[in-house]
Amino acid sequence: MQDIFSLDGKVALVTGGTRGIGRALLEGLVQAGAQVVFTGSSKETVAQADAELRVACIPATGVVWDASGAGQAADLVDEVVRLHGTLDILVNCAGIIRRYDAESYPDDDWDEVLAVNLSAAFRLSREAGKVMLAQGSGKIVNIASVLAYSGGRSVVAYAVSKGGLVQLTKALATEWAHRGVNVNAIASGYIRTDLTRALQDNEERERELLARLPAGRWGVPDDLVGATVFLASQAADYVHGAVLAVDGGWTAA
Repeated sequence: MQDIFSLDGKVALVTGGTRGIGRALLEGLVQAGAQVVFTGSSKETVAQADAELRVACIPATGVVWDASGAGQAADLVDEVVRLHGTLDILVNCAGIIRRYDAESYPDDDWDEVLAVNLSAAFRLSREAGKVMLAQGSGKIVNIASVLAYSGGRSVVAYAVSKGGLVQLTKALATEWAHRGVNVNAIASGYIRTDLTRALQDNEERERELLARLPAGRWGVPDDLVGATVFLASQAADYVHGAVLAVDGGWTAA
C-alpha cells in the first residue's frame, strides 16, 4: 500500500531551521524522504547547523536569509528551485520574540517582530505560491502559536503576529485550495526552546503554566514533527485552512 505520509521526491524549504523547532522540523522532513533547504539569519549559524547535520548524516542545505526584511523572498525561492528544480513544501518557522509591557513596547521591536513573524511569511508564501500554483500542487505549513488565541503577558507583538499568521493561513487557503495548494498552520504550545527561556527561568510563571497544561509538561521541538509531516504529505490533501493545535491540551483546558 502506498505510504500517504511519505515525502519521497518532494522538495521542502524550512525557514529558521538552524535550531529549535525549525531544526527538528527539517530533520523530520528529511526522515520522511524530502530534500530540504533551510535558512538561518547568519553565516555562522548556518555553518554550525550544516556541520552538525553532516555529523548526524542528515542531508540538508543551509542558506543565509534575513527574514527581517533585508532578504528577498523571490531570491530565496529561486535558489531552492535552482538547487532542486522545484519547491513542493514551505514551512514558515522563522520567528522572534521581544518582551516588554504593552505600555512601554518600543516601536522598533514591534516592527521587527511583525516583519519576521508575519510579513516574511506572507512574502515567502507569495513567492513559493507562484511555483506551487504553476505546478498545480504544494503544501505550506505556518508555525503559529496558541498565543494567537489567548494573548500573553509582555509579548503583545508576538501574539499579534501569530494571530495574523493564522488569518494569513485562512486567507491563502481560501484563494488557493481549488488550485491544488494546501495552506495550513500549527498552533504550537509552550515548547522548550531559546524563545521561551525567560519563562523557563521564571519558577513562578513556569508553575502557573504547568498547572494549566493537561499534559503536565513542556513540549519539545520533536512534538511538532508529526503534525508537520502530516500537513506536508498526501495524507492532508483535503485539509485546507486548518490550524492544528499541538499544545499539550492548552487550548482544551
